[in-house]
Amino acid sequence: MTPQDARQYAPATERNREPILEVLLEVLPKSGTILEIASGTGEHAVFFASKLRDCLWLPTDVNPQLRASIISWTEHNVCDNVYTPLELDVREPVWQVENGAFDGPNTEPIVAIVNINMIHISPWSACLGLMAGAGRILKAGGILYLYGPFKQGYEHTAASNAAFDQYLRTENSEWGVRNLDDVVAVASAQNLTLKQIYLMPANNLSVVFQRSLCE
Repeated sequence: MTPQDARQYAPATERNREPILEVLLEVLPKSGTILEIASGTGEHAVFFASKLRDCLWLPTDVNPQLRASIISWTEHNVCDNVYTPLELDVREPVWQVENGAFDGPNTEPIVAIVNINMIHISPWSACLGLMAGAGRILKAGGILYLYGPFKQGYEHTAASNAAFDQYLRTENSEWGVRNLDDVVAVASAQNLTLKQIYLMPANNLSVVFQRSLCE
């Protein structure tokens, strides 16, 4: 990596990107803008965008160093269907994208939101904000995709997830593996209906919601 290269690396990305891609290819619309919340290093963004060539990928992150990493990954991979990353905090009452504040090769409506490994390493208010934003932005039939560890029936699905949850709560008392029923309830309040749950490697889940066709 050169001094001008701001790329950062997340080891989990290479492990989970192929299984996640399989689900995304099945559930995402075939075209339109895909808004990624908490894009992190940008490795997922450039990988998924390269496989979803008819879609435009809009990465976001609150961390300026990570936004720089996203730009560097995009330049390194020569991705012409990835927007410049935006600063976005899901807890804000209005997101930048709601007034069309993003530039890219084309302007296509946001048809789906992708959020990978965020709600367990952020306060519960971030999950509430994510669902509220998805409810505002997505049109009828729009997709919200979540990936990460979840409790089911308020029980951990694996000993490794229980240990991970304990570690997270030690790091920050507001973090922790979320109970799926609670997440579904919050989504439902925003007219987002649970569509499908996929079992993923390493005791994670892909959880797919769809914006209700009627309110």
